[in-house]
Amino acid sequence: MPIDPYILLLLGTVGLAALLPARGTAADVASGASTAAIAFLFFLYGARLSTREAMDGLRHWRLHVTVLACTFLVFPLLGLAARGLVPVFLTDPLYQGLLFLTLVPSTIQSSIAFTSIARGNVPAAICAGSFSSLAGIVLTPLLAAALLGNDGGGFSADSLVKIVLQLLVPFLAGQLLRRWIGGFVTRHKRVLGYVDRGSILLVVYTAFSEGMVRGIWHQVSAVRLAGLLAVEAVLLAVMLALTWYGSKALRFGREDRIAIQFAGSKKSLASGLPMASVLFGAHASLAVLPLMLFHQMQLMVCAVIARRRARDPEAGRTPADRERDEAARTAVGTGPRSG
Repeated sequence: MPIDPYILLLLGTVGLAALLPARGTAADVASGASTAAIAFLFFLYGARLSTREAMDGLRHWRLHVTVLACTFLVFPLLGLAARGLVPVFLTDPLYQGLLFLTLVPSTIQSSIAFTSIARGNVPAAICAGSFSSLAGIVLTPLLAAALLGNDGGGFSADSLVKIVLQLLVPFLAGQLLRRWIGGFVTRHKRVLGYVDRGSILLVVYTAFSEGMVRGIWHQVSAVRLAGLLAVEAVLLAVMLALTWYGSKALRFGREDRIAIQFAGSKKSLASGLPMASVLFGAHASLAVLPLMLFHQMQLMVCAVIARRRARDPEAGRTPADRERDEAARTAVGTGPRSG
């Protein structure tokens, strides 16, 4: 089961913030740089998303609606149900982080990768992840306003304004300029990917530095972390089961069910961290901890599932192949029997 190297970098960044937190002028500089990095990050998201590909993907609307429902309806309902675990398993701040985790959009890269490994519908996974990320720019702040309110620690109406200015406006600017810069972004995708990840590391350092200065880490014990991990394991297991068997009940084919399972059961660290920084402010360090833990857990579990799906006898068989086999079986069953 893989340990994502980027998770190790994130943990190293947390350790750096614990040992050398930004204070005073350095904190102001780090905060300003983090704000700029978040805006640039969503500008790149906008420049990358092909409007034409998104429109083409609308043809498979049932699948996309199913993934969106899992991401922004079923997940939040389970998050609300977890309120009953406070204070036995979770502290209130950890619960707020867990509830925020259920509100963020799905992943794109890992959903595509696991769908490909499992021989599922990769184009559908690409579109589903893109639609989820796009919808999350609007839905995540609105859901946070409705479900977290002022209990989110620093979340207020001003946060919605910040979301618009720091996330939505840069994203739309990237979409508008895609005609001229889309080729450059595609050609330098790998280099700009490092910019993406570097921006997120800066956001994590800034958030955890502020948390260290304010002393909020004294609120978390090893027992509480263990409780959080147990709750997240159950949450992931429930979503993996619902997306797989629920899509079967909705009569999706095998390839589509794979895409739904991997896109509908995941949460995006790349989108969630910047949003948490904007929404939670000084309380962002505790808010993103459940998301960081869930992200690594989903990678490890889904890697195992994807490999098992790839070994499925039905893997690689097209719907046309199955129709021919079914027709052949029908013909044998109804044809004349030889003596």
